[in-house]
Amino acid sequence: MRIGELASRTDCAVETIRYYEREGLLSPAARSSSNYRRYDQSHVDRLVFVRHCRSLDMTLGEIRALLTLRDTGEPGCDQVDALIGAHLHHVEVRIRELNQLREQLVTLRRQCQGEGAGDRCGILRELSQPAAPSPTTAQCSAAGHAHVPGTHRLYG
Repeated sequence: MRIGELASRTDCAVETIRYYEREGLLSPAARSSSNYRRYDQSHVDRLVFVRHCRSLDMTLGEIRALLTLRDTGEPGCDQVDALIGAHLHHVEVRIRELNQLREQLVTLRRQCQGEGAGDRCGILRELSQPAAPSPTTAQCSAAGHAHVPGTHRLYG
């Protein structure tokens, strides 16, 4: 099958398929005599796996690690469980961060005095002040790795 059919069968954009190939999550497709990529059922199966992992907000590194475990033929379930456990921890941290963000936004909205001139807007005045550092950002910096709020990095 050609890339368009693979895209259709997996509900995945053609550019995303090419990206996953470049990232090594999908094996390179064989080429036809006219140089079109030719995919088979193994590509469908692998892409379905990758897409399911992405729907769980896993990083490409986490997916790569799971694929490696799956491809070995005898993955240690404990290794897979540990990877999912680490991902779950990151999700829990993100939930805490989002709850903190929600509280900050609720507090910010309380600065609004209703209608009035923009130069007297309590929200704009508050946003003009330096932001307090996030505890999570400070913890990540101390641990020696970067953290971008709303994302996580575990396995590269």
